[in-house]
Amino acid sequence: MTWKKTACVLCANRCGLEVRVEDNRIAKVRGDKDSPFSEGYICRKGLNVAYHQHNKDRVLYPLKKVKDRFERISWDRAIGEIAEKLKAIRDQHGPRALASLVGGGEFSFLSMPFPIRLMRRLGSRWNYSAANQEFAGRYWAHGLTFGNQNIQMESDFENCDVLMLIGKNPMMSHHFQQARRRLTRMSKDPDRLLVVVDPRDSETARIADVHLAIRPGTDALLIKAMIAILLDQGLYNKAYGERHADGLDDILPWFADFDVKAALKLCGLEYQTVVEVCKALATRRSSVLDDLGILMNRHSALVSYLIVVLLTLCGRIGVPGGNYLLGGGPGRDPRDPKVWRTLKTDIPAINGMFPPNVLPEEIMHDHPERLRAVLCYATNPLRSYADTTAYEKAFQTLDLLVVADIVMSETAALAHYVLPCKTGFECWDGFPGQGFSDIHARMTAPVVAPEGEQKENGEIYTLLADAMGIIPPIPDTLYDAAKSGNLMGYGRELMAYLTATPEAGKVLNFVIAKTLGPAMGSVHLAGVLPAFMQLSKAGREAAAKAGFPEGPQQGLSICQAVMDHPEGVLIGIRDPEKNLAANLSTPNKRIRLHNPEVADWIKTVNPTDEARWLMPDNRFPLILMAGRHMDMNANTGMRDPDWNKGKRACTLAIHPSDAAALGISDQQMVKVITEAGEEIIEAEVTTDAAEGQVILPHGFGLVHDGTVYGVNVNRLTKNTHRDFVGTPMHRYVPCRVEAVASAM
Repeated sequence: MTWKKTACVLCANRCGLEVRVEDNRIAKVRGDKDSPFSEGYICRKGLNVAYHQHNKDRVLYPLKKVKDRFERISWDRAIGEIAEKLKAIRDQHGPRALASLVGGGEFSFLSMPFPIRLMRRLGSRWNYSAANQEFAGRYWAHGLTFGNQNIQMESDFENCDVLMLIGKNPMMSHHFQQARRRLTRMSKDPDRLLVVVDPRDSETARIADVHLAIRPGTDALLIKAMIAILLDQGLYNKAYGERHADGLDDILPWFADFDVKAALKLCGLEYQTVVEVCKALATRRSSVLDDLGILMNRHSALVSYLIVVLLTLCGRIGVPGGNYLLGGGPGRDPRDPKVWRTLKTDIPAINGMFPPNVLPEEIMHDHPERLRAVLCYATNPLRSYADTTAYEKAFQTLDLLVVADIVMSETAALAHYVLPCKTGFECWDGFPGQGFSDIHARMTAPVVAPEGEQKENGEIYTLLADAMGIIPPIPDTLYDAAKSGNLMGYGRELMAYLTATPEAGKVLNFVIAKTLGPAMGSVHLAGVLPAFMQLSKAGREAAAKAGFPEGPQQGLSICQAVMDHPEGVLIGIRDPEKNLAANLSTPNKRIRLHNPEVADWIKTVNPTDEARWLMPDNRFPLILMAGRHMDMNANTGMRDPDWNKGKRACTLAIHPSDAAALGISDQQMVKVITEAGEEIIEAEVTTDAAEGQVILPHGFGLVHDGTVYGVNVNRLTKNTHRDFVGTPMHRYVPCRVEAVASAM
């Protein structure tokens, strides 16, 4: 038996793990104390990754649907038949008939570009992404204010004195490194202030210094009120605004004569408490983090925009202890007429991607270029996205559905072909670097061997690209250079090939996968090399500060260090004072506060109009929170219910006052009814839910070994219940709950 270093694959944090392997199985898991990311921190899900790796639903071989059953076929046959079908559909209906649907099933960062690049080279820009299920509104807002939709804000948590969390419950969601450990430490520090904005008494709210128990769906009112308070009381950082922002004078009318007290009353909040929070944000080293509680709620995109305004007025973007910027790079404005828009629903690409919620409609319409073929990777739309019923109907009309996944998911069961992927514990994976000042990177090697014919996702799509003829001819000299083991020599030969064959640059990841991938034993590992060998000037300087001298060997030295340290290694040190200048993508490198697109929208966010919109519907008087982070749910790759044996893992949380009014008792079966459908589930009477709100967790309703476990919340969500960028309003689903009579 041996202990091996790796990383969890169940959320984007990728906490460091050590796993003990016995007979090619993960027998025991512990946190990796050497990891600079997690320092031994691990949650219950990470401790149970063996259920993810080893389960009866693993797909071991390529499968083809023949009538109503699957038959095992060879890889050559699977790739050949899929390639021919894709060619035929493209030739008959055009490239707009093809789409990729990419998820975060294993948070495999190195594999994601391959299906997207394949679609691009086939002439299609339809990439439906799990990211746009949640973050499209934020991308849109950051594109307007920061100049690029790929720019994200992170918290300089360790250096902030005040942290405000909006619609975020990190004590359960773990949405930043070592969340429980760090939040608990902060809550006990008398010199730091933790503020939580959440309708319910969440696990994070319970340890907060200030809990703003907001009425569901009124987040935009609150943030607008806070901005109005800053402006009215002269609390905003004028010097920061003059130096780093444009448009302050232009936005002042948006907040003038705004009835703050009436707005906060509608939010269910005390005026003076909110004023004190505003003062803390404006006068101390403060940071603000939001999450799905607002990102999948009413006015979600506008709230993301207003948060940028709030932080700018407080002078807290791109400064130590505040919110720093990551990302950027080339990107297109969705208003550009060259940007593709969905044919039926008319939604533009947001950050180069499209929202899964519109996919059923884009399949089921009569446009001659409607979607007819979908390549689905690492996602399970029939459980992960809104409106399972709509997805089932749409997918059954496709000419071709190919699912590449580690398990026979509910979506895979509908596919024409199922291609078996290696898990994150069976292949190389990682990410090139993250951090504000100190940049760490990590690559994890395989810790167990696949027990079938699974392949890395990157290899699967490289085989498809090759079969479809989109990789130009490659000279033997490049193969020979790859086999030599001399990466510098390979790099020189690769540059010579790209110079002689410019079109190869458009499929560079496939060229590297086809040549260097076999030599290194991993397409994913080979694909990391260019990232380190093509660092920007700023990247090279940051690497030099971390001990990697600039020069021709720098990229290779970094790559080798990352491979040698699966726990993670420091690869760069950036100057935090240059964060804004390095990442803002507006032409003048200033935050753009005024954008005409939001002016009319912001005016509608007022106490009078909001009160009218928030009036309960007699048919659906309660608000369903469709999805809940907790210790007992994960992505749909955790299919074996035994990991939750003996726990009440999938219940409907309902407040005691609502339960009493409806005559519902704890453990009683109830029917939840929405516009989309209805489900019967066990009630859990608890103050975890706010009054007027009920909660049903995501990640259940899975078919494991032929038996359904739990309730699928997306039977209750309508794909048309969404905002203008296609984000579902999962945190604000009108519903009603009825007691189910006991069987006689």
